[in-house]
Amino acid sequence: MSMGKPMANYAAAKRVGDWVLMSGVVAVDPATRRAVASYEDIPEAARSALQGLGYATGQMSVDIFEAPIVAQSWFVLERIRALAAEHGGSMADVVKLVQYFRRLDHYPAYNRVRGLFYPDAPPVSTVVEVSNFLPGDNVWVEVEATMYLPAAR
Repeated sequence: MSMGKPMANYAAAKRVGDWVLMSGVVAVDPATRRAVASYEDIPEAARSALQGLGYATGQMSVDIFEAPIVAQSWFVLERIRALAAEHGGSMADVVKLVQYFRRLDHYPAYNRVRGLFYPDAPPVSTVVEVSNFLPGDNVWVEVEATMYLPAAR
């Protein structure tokens, strides 16, 4: 799996003064151009962390329903973490998230996964339900992020 660059003609992130603005991130593997759909689509270390939250149980009857949104949530947040690191920051510097969901009932699972990336306190956030995403019907969440990173650091 590759976190990769955007699949279209736009910047994944852009620094403007002390701010780094990140484009919306969806859970599509750029190498395969497939939406993340299962726990097998994310690294073993991620699956282990998710097991600590009660996900990735190994029970097909449970995992088949939870895996798409949980794995996509991890993938998207990990991509934001990687973008923050590429610009010299961390998730602690990512101060705002705008989270778009195809279905608002996916927010609780996403919120639990987000806790892995923000163990102390969540950032400022906005949650919006939308009817559709690019690149397809198997994409359940998109997140855009704003990072504050003073130049004096």
